[in-house]
Amino acid sequence: MSSRVGWFVLGIVTMFVGLVCGAYLFVRAGGVSMETNARPLPLEKTVARLALRTSIGNATDQKDPLPVTDANLLAGVHVYEDHCAVCHGLPGRARTAIARGMFPSPPPLFEKGDMVTDDPEGVTHWKVTHGIRLSGMPGFGRTLSHAERWQVTMLVAHADTLSPAIRAAIGGARAEGERPSR
Repeated sequence: MSSRVGWFVLGIVTMFVGLVCGAYLFVRAGGVSMETNARPLPLEKTVARLALRTSIGNATDQKDPLPVTDANLLAGVHVYEDHCAVCHGLPGRARTAIARGMFPSPPPLFEKGDMVTDDPEGVTHWKVTHGIRLSGMPGFGRTLSHAERWQVTMLVAHADTLSPAIRAAIGGARAEGERPSR
């Protein structure tokens, strides 16, 4: 009986070593392209979505502590323009060269099919705070204040119901040298 167990264990070890060596040879032979314009690997999107859902955890339960006001939405516009628009774009404007060169492609958050208005606020806030590894989405937890992260979350969460004043402000030209007040 113990010889069968020994052969079984040897088979498992051999299979594991074979898989590791095969994976190494696959990568070494160029099977995993690191180019941003390369096709995704089989199961890449599935594994990435699973890992992201697991990382986000109970963030779906978080609610924006700030009231939805034009002042908070306007502050969110300034944060978005300064930190997000280069990748996610502005309404009615062409995608930037940076956005076109990224993989995966960052969603244009003010376009109907890519809005995050149906996502829980906590999930969007988690992504803004922590970023998403290997996607180009940086985490702003160390660079933006708690309020700024919630204000930009509020802006994109209500992208489909913004007042005309906020719609006019997003992507509007600022005077030369003008900086948003924070």
